Amino acid sequence: MAPAETSTEVSAGAGRPPRIRWARARETSANQLFLVPVALVFVVLLVVPLTQTFYWSFTDFTGYSAEVKFVGLSNYGKVLTDPSMLAGLGFTLAFTIGSAVLITVVAIPLAVVLNKKFFARNFVRSVFFFPAIPSIAILGLVWGYILSPLGSGVLNSVLESLFHAGPYPWLSDATLARVSVIVVAVWGGAGWHAMLYLAYLQSIPSDYYEVATIDGASARQQFFHITLPLLTPAIVISNFLLMTGGLKVYDLPYTLTKGGPGFATYTITQSIITSGVAQGRYGLASALAVLFTIAVGIVAVAQLWVSRRIERRVL
Repeated sequence: MAPAETSTEVSAGAGRPPRIRWARARETSANQLFLVPVALVFVVLLVVPLTQTFYWSFTDFTGYSAEVKFVGLSNYGKVLTDPSMLAGLGFTLAFTIGSAVLITVVAIPLAVVLNKKFFARNFVRSVFFFPAIPSIAILGLVWGYILSPLGSGVLNSVLESLFHAGPYPWLSDATLARVSVIVVAVWGGAGWHAMLYLAYLQSIPSDYYEVATIDGASARQQFFHITLPLLTPAIVISNFLLMTGGLKVYDLPYTLTKGGPGFATYTITQSIITSGVAQGRYGLASALAVLFTIAVGIVAVAQLWVSRRIERRVL
């Protein structure tokens, strides 16, 4: 008799009164209405521009002529052979990889130090986080004054007064300009990413370190066998942000060097802006933007895939 009663209860529950079903349907419809503004913004600000850019990449659109001709893959061929765009691609990759590696190498030990107890710890943390507060453009302008290749530059003045060295062409020599841009990016980003690592460090149970200390593990062994493996998710997140941000970099190199000397610090984003806005070659700029979007998407998907595999291993 018990199974029969149970089935009767289930069937009775399944047949809800029409008033309840109508109320739930209205609630679902109301919830879906809240998605309409988000969907409109997504379509207007993302889908439409991407579609338009993709179309322009196959044309000679300049923004000035009413006549637009279809040129096929000609713009894509020019992108892959244009010296300025290839230079922008080269420095963008160098900047992305160099800044990501250096910031990671600096930020992790810095986070470990800031996680320890010492006098005025909160103040010291604020000092290291401060470079992340101003905008990148302001950061570039300030460092442009510091690294000025003239005798009026702060760094050259200090080197000359203390060591009788210089002046050095920090921003007018191709190699020094590339190094200077990457170093400034590391200076501005290391503190922020150190705070990210610090948040993960504070979630690691202290029992792990206590047991390791009892077993005779040194500080170095604890770092490489406890801290670093447990920081893997944070490392993935940090490098995801660094890689995607580095590929899109524009403001820091532009405010420091305007992309020079020559094309030494020229970036892909600057190439898109220069070709499209300054020179009116919207078709060519659109082709570069399409390739750039695909590249960033591949990097993002690859890093998300890696992060999920790492999270599964950690868990």
